[in-house]
Amino acid sequence: MLKEKIQQLAKKYAPDFISIRHHLHAHPELSYQEYETSKFVQRQLTETGIPFSVMAGTGVVGLIEGKNPGRRIVALRADMDALPIQEENNVSYKSTKDGVMHACGHDVHTTALLGAARILHELKDEWEGTVKLIFQPGEEKNPGGASLMIKEGVLQNPVPQAIFGLHVHPGLQIGQVSFRGGMVMASADEIYITIKGKGGHAAAPHLTIDTILVASHLIVSLQQIISRNRNPLSPSVLSITSVQGGHTTNVIPSEVKLMGTFRAIDEQWRFHAHELIRKQATELVHSMGAEIDLHIDVGYPMVYNNEALDQVARAEARTYMGAEHVEETEIRLGAEDFGYYTRQIPGCFYRLGVMNAEKGITSGVHTPTFDIDESAIEIGAGMMAWLGSHVVFNG
Repeated sequence: MLKEKIQQLAKKYAPDFISIRHHLHAHPELSYQEYETSKFVQRQLTETGIPFSVMAGTGVVGLIEGKNPGRRIVALRADMDALPIQEENNVSYKSTKDGVMHACGHDVHTTALLGAARILHELKDEWEGTVKLIFQPGEEKNPGGASLMIKEGVLQNPVPQAIFGLHVHPGLQIGQVSFRGGMVMASADEIYITIKGKGGHAAAPHLTIDTILVASHLIVSLQQIISRNRNPLSPSVLSITSVQGGHTTNVIPSEVKLMGTFRAIDEQWRFHAHELIRKQATELVHSMGAEIDLHIDVGYPMVYNNEALDQVARAEARTYMGAEHVEETEIRLGAEDFGYYTRQIPGCFYRLGVMNAEKGITSGVHTPTFDIDESAIEIGAGMMAWLGSHVVFNG
């Protein structure tokens, strides 16, 4: 049976896949700078015999045709970029680049897709349809590599009927995967505020327009937008994450800069909140005698899993792994540019368990000690191959 053959190949090639992950982890590249990573992916596809094209600078798109290529078309996606984090793990595959690390597991995502590609290509005479392999740049940084790939036609010629993406989950035990239909992850917008006042001596605040005081009131006030205007049943968060102003104890600065992030699950509320943020910030700052420059950089949309596709994928996951290994994913206010794909075609974004508390592998993503139980790679590659070869969806 095809399932057993995929599982056998995933197990057989697991050491090779882990070596690929080690290479990628040791050589991370930041968003839109994935030049060597892209070349590495291209070499892997070439060695496997899979045709590909390059788009969006460093993005790579491969195509595997099984029997009756037009019967079903499924896309599988992985992201390739790393984060500006200094790795603290003491492992043989530690990042060789100061201040750059695969702290979000994109090395695992890329490895799983390369592994699935190898398996699918080897078994292409035993499944029907076409699988499009999408290796995208820049998931961690606006405007999002997915948006660039879509603009350049990644979802055309041929048009996928569905797209799947996986993400490592350090809160999910090794051996498990998790799914969720509907709203899965939040939109993400960046907020940039500059407050301009009148600087002066800290001992004579009456002669100044105190930007520090204005910023303090504004930070507290903005939280009322969430607590008093949002539907309590709709998750949303506004966090001011940076305050820059002043350089000594006895000078009130003439300018303070704030930065932050706004997350929402509901797209209608999202853009209504933008209006509230602009109005409240402007009126409060002006009422205290200062001026304001405010910019909201509209980022990724929410990730919405097609409910029907989610049910199909769950059923296939239970078949491949066993029902006891398939769980429900919680809603998360993290963001993912996979949301751009799900706005265009039915999509399913699921989680791959990588935690192993007994081995001390529990660190979260975006931390300098993030790592995985590498037995997850065999599971991830096999599961992607199974979905790519097996899902039939015409929803």
